[in-house]
Amino acid sequence: MKAIRRLMLESNGLITVALRRTYIETGSGNFRTDLAGLKSYRLDDTWLTSPWSHIEPAMAYQLGLPILILREKDVPEEGLLQKGVVGMYMPEFDLDGSTENYFDSPEWNDLIFKWEAQVRAVVDRKGLPPQLY
Repeated sequence: MKAIRRLMLESNGLITVALRRTYIETGSGNFRTDLAGLKSYRLDDTWLTSPWSHIEPAMAYQLGLPILILREKDVPEEGLLQKGVVGMYMPEFDLDGSTENYFDSPEWNDLIFKWEAQVRAVVDRKGLPPQLY
């Protein structure tokens, strides 16, 4: 964690790609929980991503860095992968389809230009003296 934090402090923004990593053929969440009102739910045919797809954006958020998260289709929208949690729209992509069409789209261009503008603002502000309030 220390090495990641050091890299984050030297960075001006973060892009995270939440790829499918772990496949659950049959499973359940909240299994055998004893909390009132909490019910179990099915996780059949579900893909999970790396926990780093949650950890690194959370660390970047705490440092005030611009964050762009790309989530692969079929990875659940939970935690930091929920739309709007880090403030910027999060595109979903499908590796089984054509990604070229998406990366040529106005939606992608608008998104990446917005993120780039936020990164440029971080670069500009890093040269300013710290402010107390």
